[in-house]
Amino acid sequence: MSLRVTFLGTSGAVPTAGRNPSAIHLKREGEEFLFDCGEGTQRQMMRFSTGFSISRIFLTHLHGDHVLGLPGLLQTLDFNDRVEPLTIHTPRGTAGNVRRLITALDTAPGFPLEIEEVRAGEVVHEGEAYEVRTFSTDHRTHSVGYALVESERKGRFDRERAEELGVPVGPAFGRLHAGESVELEDRVVEPEEVVGPPRPGRRVVYTGDTRPTDATLEAAAGADLLIHDATFGDDWAERARETGHSTAREAGELASEAGVERLALTHVSSRYAGDVSRLASEVREAFDGAFVAEDGQRIDVAYPE
Repeated sequence: MSLRVTFLGTSGAVPTAGRNPSAIHLKREGEEFLFDCGEGTQRQMMRFSTGFSISRIFLTHLHGDHVLGLPGLLQTLDFNDRVEPLTIHTPRGTAGNVRRLITALDTAPGFPLEIEEVRAGEVVHEGEAYEVRTFSTDHRTHSVGYALVESERKGRFDRERAEELGVPVGPAFGRLHAGESVELEDRVVEPEEVVGPPRPGRRVVYTGDTRPTDATLEAAAGADLLIHDATFGDDWAERARETGHSTAREAGELASEAGVERLALTHVSSRYAGDVSRLASEVREAFDGAFVAEDGQRIDVAYPE
């Protein structure tokens, strides 16, 4: 089952020629989500061929560089004769502002639109074999991060061992893998004899804008991909603390402690627009499996083994 992340916008508050404001597209099989929606996101979706089949938008907070793309995107969906419902998840206390932003030109989408407020520590969406959870972040406003967490998968089926035990090839294999016992002429074969331990699903975590937090550390434990605020380098560490952002090194230290597989740095300040080598170097001193995300970059998240 495929799980693909496409970075649509990786800039900080000020866009640059090469980086759009914050937006991330996630596709898991037939479902597509958008995390944040900075100005120009709809054009990035066309440019990088994600399509517009999103069913949910998850907003981390309501600063302009994370939401100003909403009116244009919704209008485009409307012009394309969308009929499928769309749900926007937004932090507590902000639903009214989202609604006013969307209807500022005295228009409303012609398709069903629901705006749901979320709080940190909730499961805000449950799908088939996965859920989306919120966690608290530390920015200068109501904000949350999101983690898409898949359910455990069945253990591996040991066909060779099943045949050794005399299980006939065919439907009995499927019953054992589904957790049912199989009765043979001389004995009963239990599932645990031929099925290995459950295997973990995948976990993708997106922080939005934040200082490093214990909640992020907990949400990202063992994550296959952590997408973390890295607005500044060490040269602007004090500014990061003042504005509720993280440095590349701080993101790397958190990723190392959380034991994540890969770390993507995003929300890059325009100060580094021409050269992100400082951020790349500083984060890798703390965590080797890190990269500075670029607009249009795609990551296929594999199952942990």
